[in-house]
Amino acid sequence: MPEWKDVAEIASRFPGVVEGTSWGTPSLTVRKKFMCRLRTNPDALVVRTIDLADRDALLKGDPDVFFITPHYEGYPAVLVRLEVVDPAMLAELIEDAWRLQAAKRVVAAFDAGE
Repeated sequence: MPEWKDVAEIASRFPGVVEGTSWGTPSLTVRKKFMCRLRTNPDALVVRTIDLADRDALLKGDPDVFFITPHYEGYPAVLVRLEVVDPAMLAELIEDAWRLQAAKRVVAAFDAGE
């Protein structure tokens, strides 16, 4: 089962990611923009999604892994059950969150292998 250290390790592959706290729990940002954070009650990883349609597709595609609470109803984020998420899917979610929030030139340089 992935833990926060695994989330942080995945994110460390991407330039500009900063580990900090949000609402008293570990979080990751890039350019001071939210990527993800741990949440308690219920325990889950909150991850920024591209938009509400992307979030809804995740929710419909695998409701055993993805869910939301009323607090996130109108926000492009999904809650992820770390105890059941596939590690490859977790890595993809973190990369997508980074690509969404990182500067375009940083993403382009990363893609170019710089």
